[in-house]
Amino acid sequence: MTRDDNALWQAGRERLHASHIWKFKSRVEAETGASFSNYHELHQWSVDQSSAFWAAAADYLGIIWDRPPSSVFVPPPQGKMRGGQWFPEGRLSFARNLLAHQDKNPAKIISIIEGLRDPVVLPSESLKTQVAQCTAALKKVGVKSGDRVAGICPNTSEAIVAMLATSAIGAIWSSCSPDFGSEGILDRFSQIEPTVLFATRAYTYSDKFIDCASTALTVSRSLPTVKACIMIDPLGVGQHPSPFVSWQNFLGAEEPGHALAAFEPVATPFDHPLYILFSSGTTGKPKCIVHSVGGTLLQHKKELMLHSDLGPGKRLLYFTTCGWMMWNWMVSALATGADLVLFEGSINRQNFGVLWQAVSDHGVTCFGTSPKFLASCMKTGLTPRTTFALDRLETMLSTGSPLMPEHFQWVYEAVNPDLHLASISGGTDIVSCFMLGNPWLPVYVGEIQGPGLGMAVDCWDEEGHPVRQKRGELVCTKPFPCMPIGFWKDDGRKYQEAYFNFYPHVEVWRHGDFIEITEHGGITVYGRSDATLNPGGVRIGTAEIYRQVEQFPEVQDSLAVSRQRDGDAEMVLFVKLKEGLTLNDELVRNIKAELRQKLSPRHVPAGIHQVTDIPYTRSGKKLELAVTRILHHEALDNLSAIVNPECLPEYERWR
Repeated sequence: MTRDDNALWQAGRERLHASHIWKFKSRVEAETGASFSNYHELHQWSVDQSSAFWAAAADYLGIIWDRPPSSVFVPPPQGKMRGGQWFPEGRLSFARNLLAHQDKNPAKIISIIEGLRDPVVLPSESLKTQVAQCTAALKKVGVKSGDRVAGICPNTSEAIVAMLATSAIGAIWSSCSPDFGSEGILDRFSQIEPTVLFATRAYTYSDKFIDCASTALTVSRSLPTVKACIMIDPLGVGQHPSPFVSWQNFLGAEEPGHALAAFEPVATPFDHPLYILFSSGTTGKPKCIVHSVGGTLLQHKKELMLHSDLGPGKRLLYFTTCGWMMWNWMVSALATGADLVLFEGSINRQNFGVLWQAVSDHGVTCFGTSPKFLASCMKTGLTPRTTFALDRLETMLSTGSPLMPEHFQWVYEAVNPDLHLASISGGTDIVSCFMLGNPWLPVYVGEIQGPGLGMAVDCWDEEGHPVRQKRGELVCTKPFPCMPIGFWKDDGRKYQEAYFNFYPHVEVWRHGDFIEITEHGGITVYGRSDATLNPGGVRIGTAEIYRQVEQFPEVQDSLAVSRQRDGDAEMVLFVKLKEGLTLNDELVRNIKAELRQKLSPRHVPAGIHQVTDIPYTRSGKKLELAVTRILHHEALDNLSAIVNPECLPEYERWR
């Protein structure tokens, strides 16, 4: 393999040939007679011969079938993306696949929890035992296949156990982070009518104790379908309000040996629902996106093994909350045989060294974070390679916003010059990635290495023509297994409108990201092409913001947009106040406090500014995208579509 001197990193021969992607490529070559001289040739084959690829992937990745499929894909009607069926005769269990690696590992899941001195360790055998106990307990309170189980959960092992037990019954798991306020949680959970609610008693963040009992009670009382309430208490507070029962008592109702003996996860069709994740809520309440058992498992194992090279003996730490799709992605690493290191708490402690300390202490081989975290480390002058023992760290993943060139440079200078740095990008919409890294390709500054195997990713202009080395829309032109089943309680129209109607002449998945395919075949992401906010990698809808801000009697109108700063997207809020009023510090504090309490800390804008007017289209829509472009020094194409373009110049001073 020839070394590219322009690359920041390229795997050595020994590492490449030991990787999953090389072994997979070699197996496909041996079985098909094909020959792939580089990754892009393998990717093209995976798209052109889609059924052959996904069949080979399922085999190599070790998908455990209760009933093996006899066919791979029944295609949709001609010219359609929707309506096909993957592995139609197959039956499988998500829980069985994730619990398959019973390697007697003394530390299968390690939970690092702010507020506790020592990590909480859960071995493989204890994980399966707890899942069996939780499954039996859920059945006892009446949970059955297709029911929804909801969690307001910290990122600890209890959330994983509850999710796996839910899936073992064939029920559907959905979760929020505890820092969401009751209104933000109910905007989500009230739509899916859960049967059981798990909630955390309290958590610690930046050395501050946050009591969640009142939020849990408000949510439970507002969900009439809930039959049982279970309180997770990782900090050991010890008191829980009625009707909640403790996690220990809920699991302890079933004797471990009896629960294990009776544990038999239900086998479901490939397209049986597994998760409900939530969109940002830009145009109203968040959309409830339903993801399948088989599509999630197959796509995640492909990304975790072939692209991230995880497996037995490897250890993953991805900084996430249970309200972000990266939690779902991270948990699937159990199906590869890897261990998990969970981190619950604030990452700015120890001068942003607390995550690096966790990587060092627990021998993490794959570390996932965000550009915002890397930017913060840069600003503090942190040099992890000289402060922490990072000798086991092989791969570093980054998502949530585009990884800036300076972040690439810093990682290779301050962390490790021989590190696979993989920027990855996808979304809640597919609970996975469209493009990401892999050990076969070089890493170039400012670029995602390439599209994911089996994903027909392209860059199109507004007319639907493919473009290269030019910005355009991220599209996927062929069906893929992890496409959502649909939206909850939707007849298919909202799902169709959300992704497939952007180009009138052809049906493709249009994701809403501006991208560029580079001369290397890599991908640069320039951010969202719609109005979704994305501070710190958490998708936030403007409608959620407006519902709270515009309840203030002083506020006549408002506009929330995203602005790139220090490699991350920060939220800026503009307010139009009633005649004669001036924005003051007290009103700013009150607005921020309301957003924090009713929604979450991530809904708090970086800045709040007063303007005389809010721009609207002639159809009555706020022009978030227009103001976003102004803040990034980009020209506006069509002022004639704006009712009040005279107000736009005052936004220029906030660039």
